[in-house]
Amino acid sequence: MSVELEIHDSQGLPTEEMTLNMGPQHPSTHGVLRFIVKADGEVMRRAIPDIGYLHRSIEKIAEKVGWHGFMPYTDRVDYVAAMACNQGWAMAAEQLAGIEVPRRGEYCRVIAAELSRICSHLLGVGAMGMDMGAITPFTHALRERDMIMDLLEELCGARLTFNYMRIGGVAWDLPHDFVEKVSHYLDHLEPVIEEFNQLLGYNRIYVKRFADVATVDADMAIAWGLVGPNLRGSGVDFDVRRDLPYSVYEDFDFDVPLGSGEMGSIGDCWDRYIVRMREMVESIRILRQALAGIPEGPVIAKVARNFKPPVGDVHVKIEAPRGEQSWYVSSDGSEYPHRVHIRTGSFTAMGIIDRLSRGLMIADLVAVIASMDIVAPEVDR
Repeated sequence: MSVELEIHDSQGLPTEEMTLNMGPQHPSTHGVLRFIVKADGEVMRRAIPDIGYLHRSIEKIAEKVGWHGFMPYTDRVDYVAAMACNQGWAMAAEQLAGIEVPRRGEYCRVIAAELSRICSHLLGVGAMGMDMGAITPFTHALRERDMIMDLLEELCGARLTFNYMRIGGVAWDLPHDFVEKVSHYLDHLEPVIEEFNQLLGYNRIYVKRFADVATVDADMAIAWGLVGPNLRGSGVDFDVRRDLPYSVYEDFDFDVPLGSGEMGSIGDCWDRYIVRMREMVESIRILRQALAGIPEGPVIAKVARNFKPPVGDVHVKIEAPRGEQSWYVSSDGSEYPHRVHIRTGSFTAMGIIDRLSRGLMIADLVAVIASMDIVAPEVDR
């Protein structure tokens, strides 16, 4: 038999803790996520994540559909940024088999991945504004994202789940005049990002809702395993593309934006927002360099249809839009993977929300979820 202790407010009067459900159909949980909120009035004591509503056993499916057959499933690991998931799986298989991807194929991967990163960040920062009640900036973000999706559709025939990359390279070369089209669009996008930031990021109401809310300092971010923009928002200078370079990222010059406490304290919700805004500008820098320097040649290496990598295991890391995405893949020498495990940024971000929620207002939970840019399929897989 459980006994609940009587709770008293600041004046010593007896009060009662409420248990509230937020989700799994709440629009601000960004998917089928549920939080069990323990609150005293409007103040949260805890917000406990309850995950599993979108679990599809993707890692187990890999063991049943084979090395080539699993590529379309990787799109569903994070359907907001599917190109990165394609790349992680392809790199794991290539490292197991010792396959070298042609340089033009690597450049095509970087171009696709960085366009996908901008797509993901546009949706993320647009949703942050909408969750705070600012509807107009969200429509601006979707307009720009739709233009990028037009380009990606021209590249691979799909707008969301791309299935563009292959073990050994990419499925198709860049279309005719694709370089010119992307370059022209980047010239349009760069000033729009600054305009969007002025419209939303420095809006007084938005700053009040995000600044000094759910602050995560550098030590705390590392201790809780945060990655990507959530880690860099706390001032930790780490980016897999630069510090553990893969593909051809060593060829490009770009900066790693960090949270600086510009509007409040380092590592607050506003810092996590501004890091994503500035990452889009850096992605534009990478894209311009990749488009200008793309080499001639094939885009895919010769890989057997009946692909059977040797016995062994690999651990591959990439910098996905939601942070470091780790792929552990084990091979037993057959045409089917032996084991697959994926570590994603949204899953680690969910763990810290309970800790951050304590003492915040219920309305601030929406700001915390939005600033972490959590996407449900990355949590459950």
